[in-house]
Amino acid sequence: MLTKLDSSEIASALCARERPGPKRGLMKQDIGAVAHRLADDQRISDYDFWRALKNLNNEIYRIADDRQPIPMEMIRWRAIIKQARSRRGVPC
Repeated sequence: MLTKLDSSEIASALCARERPGPKRGLMKQDIGAVAHRLADDQRISDYDFWRALKNLNNEIYRIADDRQPIPMEMIRWRAIIKQARSRRGVPC
């Protein structure tokens, strides 16, 4: 039986698979590759994507309301989740 994954579990699972080392400067390609892997992972439901994106957007808005800098990693994950949803045919 498959279990639901939350956004932190998705992020930690993918980060563990990414190549360690310095930033490669290929963020656009990295986003596409990770989004493709996520979209193909049947353990992650469309609802999981929606909830992860909703949680991420809420956190970004909270940080922006506090007039704090938004971490680039959050922006990157938002792009990844949006792309993964789009690849599955779910409108963003």
